[in-house]
Amino acid sequence: MTPIPASVSREDVLAAAERLQGHVHRTPVLTCSALDARAHRRLFFKCENFQKGGSFKVRGALNALMALDAEVRERGVVAHSSGNFAQGLAIAAQRLGVKATIVMPSNAPAVKRAAVEGYGAQVVQCAPTLTARRQTTAHLARQTGATIVPPSDHPDVIAGQGTVALELLDQVADLDAIVAPLGGAGLLGGIALAAPNVIIVGAEPDGADDAWRSKQAGLRLGHLPGAPDTICDGLRTDLGDHTWPVVRDHVDHIVRVPDSLTRGALRALMERAKLVVEPSAAIALAAVTSSAWPLPDAARIGVVLSGGNIDLSRIPTLIG
Repeated sequence: MTPIPASVSREDVLAAAERLQGHVHRTPVLTCSALDARAHRRLFFKCENFQKGGSFKVRGALNALMALDAEVRERGVVAHSSGNFAQGLAIAAQRLGVKATIVMPSNAPAVKRAAVEGYGAQVVQCAPTLTARRQTTAHLARQTGATIVPPSDHPDVIAGQGTVALELLDQVADLDAIVAPLGGAGLLGGIALAAPNVIIVGAEPDGADDAWRSKQAGLRLGHLPGAPDTICDGLRTDLGDHTWPVVRDHVDHIVRVPDSLTRGALRALMERAKLVVEPSAAIALAAVTSSAWPLPDAARIGVVLSGGNIDLSRIPTLIG
């Protein structure tokens, strides 16, 4: 069987960058000598925790809504998200005057739900499973006529997320690799398309390793029974029809990271770099410092810190 090619290209990422000009922050790239010493290489942190809504997700959400016809926007949009895409879509919808309904699992961080509601979106809770999230979203779309905007698995979302890499490559010369968190792969897939001449590494929780197993098998696999099980709440989703071909064809390596390493990386980013990030972002640093890191000779690494929406009351348990 001939593999299905990717439905999004680098040209789509470039078009998204034009569309988003002036609508999202050009986030800074920071360095930390203490973390360089920890990783034994130069690290350049792309700080999407300083993005509108606290994460990269607003890039894809805005790009997707801007690409909709006005008549479709009028009917509203609906999505499911554990929090960051919810905030990104809520911000995008507020900016464009579109009604947004967000399905959030009952175990989503309270800080993320509060932010979504603060941006004017309606929140509908569901059971904390991917099946429940998707079924509830589909029901609301049928009931209201709203358009479903997937949190990762959509060409316009992937293209929007890829603008992270375009900025990073413009800000830092001669990167050997870029490492980014891997959940649904909207971010990692967009980065891989935007940076074809750089080695791309995905950092995936070992308790939610569908992408690693899919890459090994050469076909898309779902989560194992009992999964996802990880402190990285933003990485509990799985690959989709649009993101899998990009991961299969354009992502060079996937590193499985235990939560114990992510906890250590989270602490290090806060203590040494003074950066407040969430576990789903810290995992990228954890991958670079892992014994499973596949690039011993790569000296200059772009590390995408995907978001900073952490419940501050949970920090002691997350880094303990």
